[in-house]
Amino acid sequence: MQRLQAFKYELMPNGEQQRNMRRFAGSCRFVFNKALALQKARYERGEKKLGYAGLCKLLTEWRNGTETPWLSDAPVHPLQQTLKDLERAYANFFAKQADFPRFKKKGQHDSFRYPDPKQIKLDQANSRIFLPKLGWLRYRNSREVLGAVKNVTVSLSGGKWFVSICTSREVEQPMPQSTSAVGIDMGVARLATLSDGTFFAPLNSFKRHETALRKAQQAMSRKTKFSNNWKKAKARVQKIHARIGNARRDYLHKVTTTISQNHAMVCIEDLQVRNMSRSAAGTTEQPGKNVRAKSGLNKSILDQGWFEFRRQLDYKLAWNGGHLIVVPPQNTSRTCPACGHVSADNRTSQAKFACVECGFEENADVVGAINILRAGHARCACEVSDAARSPAAGTHRSDSGAAQCRA
Repeated sequence: MQRLQAFKYELMPNGEQQRNMRRFAGSCRFVFNKALALQKARYERGEKKLGYAGLCKLLTEWRNGTETPWLSDAPVHPLQQTLKDLERAYANFFAKQADFPRFKKKGQHDSFRYPDPKQIKLDQANSRIFLPKLGWLRYRNSREVLGAVKNVTVSLSGGKWFVSICTSREVEQPMPQSTSAVGIDMGVARLATLSDGTFFAPLNSFKRHETALRKAQQAMSRKTKFSNNWKKAKARVQKIHARIGNARRDYLHKVTTTISQNHAMVCIEDLQVRNMSRSAAGTTEQPGKNVRAKSGLNKSILDQGWFEFRRQLDYKLAWNGGHLIVVPPQNTSRTCPACGHVSADNRTSQAKFACVECGFEENADVVGAINILRAGHARCACEVSDAARSPAAGTHRSDSGAAQCRA
């Protein structure tokens, strides 16, 4: 099977290379915003939107024109990749998979991508990489790059430049080291509770750094906007945000690696995090209730990184030969695993479950994980029976319907 994997490293550029990377990222941002403004103007006039080929023709005119001749200083392929990103954003919007594309701002997700591996030279022995119009850049070589290089993305985060090398290689079809199946209930008091009774405590990365972040933001608000002192204060705020994100991702990687290596099938709920963390403020005519409490709950939900947990678990299980099964979240915490009675009164508190029908008592998160596992087994059995009737439909996967269920 073919495995696509990215290897990310911190770059160590010199002063000139840093200035060029900022210019290239700014050129890509300018092209994206200019193309998006053009598409919006055409839509308001009732005209059909331009495709990728049409935008590339305009890009050539912009690079050779008198108004924006500085665009020719940037490599052309990253600029074209920016137009591809815009085309993909439009496609996701019309497919109702994302919101309408928004204009990019300076300092937010500054990056550019080299798509042609023929223009890229990787010298792992000397910890350096060659990129067009940047030359040889040194990087912190923390691990070996495996596979053939497909593309390279350069990004700025927390005041540091990083390079992400996407590779492709052939590996043998993995077989799971374990044959066990487990259900996972996601929560705030416990990050993940497994159906076998074990659980992982939350890291609460944002909560740990909230005081320092608040003080840094207050200090930035007292500075004159866009002054040198304001830029220094903004850099401190960005550094704290980067530390929060890095700690959260590191912890999620450790948890998902442990789960994926010890279980062949994992069942989780299909949680709609955006709806669960929506504001309860309401409107002036219909103000919301318990707004302050809901705001704190939303902050705690987003601090856990449930979507990133699911994303990491999905590909790590696939790499280890396991499978991720996603089930509907309805009544998973209200159903008694002993007698099957469904009632809101079964959950007497946030942590305690007591069935009003048979008297079964257990931790509420463990009960939810058990019900999730049973729902996953039921879904597996249903799809396997469908596969028996129709051999062409004999594979399924949790998110995209593509992995075969063997558990």
